[in-house]
Amino acid sequence: MSEDQTPRPARLTAAAAVSGLEGLALVAYGVYMLLMGVLGRPDSPTQAEMGGLTLIALGALPLAAARGLLLRRSWSRGPALITHLMALIPAWTLLRASGAMIPLGMLVAAVAVSGLVLLVNPTTTQALDIRGPGARDA
Repeated sequence: MSEDQTPRPARLTAAAAVSGLEGLALVAYGVYMLLMGVLGRPDSPTQAEMGGLTLIALGALPLAAARGLLLRRSWSRGPALITHLMALIPAWTLLRASGAMIPLGMLVAAVAVSGLVLLVNPTTTQALDIRGPGARDA
């Protein structure tokens, strides 16, 4: 935990918000899949339920990372980076689809790229007390 009382940089807060947004989206879609598996008539209820539970569990990672970023925990940058990188896969798939899926793919890609840019920004790494390669202790 950082004992530094300086205000949290806006970029770090924005990075936490983007990670939280991704986490909430995963959890929301997971709950939807789970409910449709239980209450709806999917082709495979078990597959829909397991898919929903998986998405809910996956949504916990960026939510934990977002909380860690808000609290300036250096460990939180790794899970946030991984989540944003993984979001590029469905973004690419959606961009190669047709119709309304293309704007959705653009949105997912924009969120993922903005999260990545915010997390590698020097202001963010400094606020998290992350040293670059080759940095030495003073």
